[in-house]
Amino acid sequence: MSSIRPLREFVQGLQRAVSSAGTEQTLLPQVELLLRALIADDRWLPEAFAAASVDSYRQYLLYADPLDRFSVVSFVWGPGQQTPIHDHRVWGAIGVLRGAELATRYARSATGGALRVLDEVRLEPGAIDLVSPRLGDIHRVRNALPDRPSISIHAYGANIGRMARHVFDENTGESRPFISAYSSSVCPNLWAD
Repeated sequence: MSSIRPLREFVQGLQRAVSSAGTEQTLLPQVELLLRALIADDRWLPEAFAAASVDSYRQYLLYADPLDRFSVVSFVWGPGQQTPIHDHRVWGAIGVLRGAELATRYARSATGGALRVLDEVRLEPGAIDLVSPRLGDIHRVRNALPDRPSISIHAYGANIGRMARHVFDENTGESRPFISAYSSSVCPNLWAD
């Protein structure tokens, strides 16, 4: 790790953006710009928040706003690992830091039944994907690399690890509630340098 300063500056920028933006439409372009700067260099991420597991993907909390306006998380995917199909219920910005990810977007039919695949995009380092109930909120993400971990940095419009959301059955469209939680009980020290 070289310096945690880029993460601190990202969090400070998010604090200013969520305080001044009136709507999601005005906020998300600011979040995307801030995230693009953060993921331009991966040396700032402490190794403890970049560790893969053979059991499942990891969701490490990097920062949670004390007013629950946003959270910043590193997702670490081992080879072959993926999320269930899930929603977010808030805005989100996902930026690939290392490796590559595949994001499959889904839509629900107004009449119920199986979910419909809208598209699948491959996200390489530096790529950003946006989600929200307004833009499209249901997806599955997986590591696109068969032989090494991939890491992405996510910013969400709430404390995503404690928020009630849904996972979906692809064939039936049935949903069930879940709370994702975090893979670690500690956060990095934003003031370490």
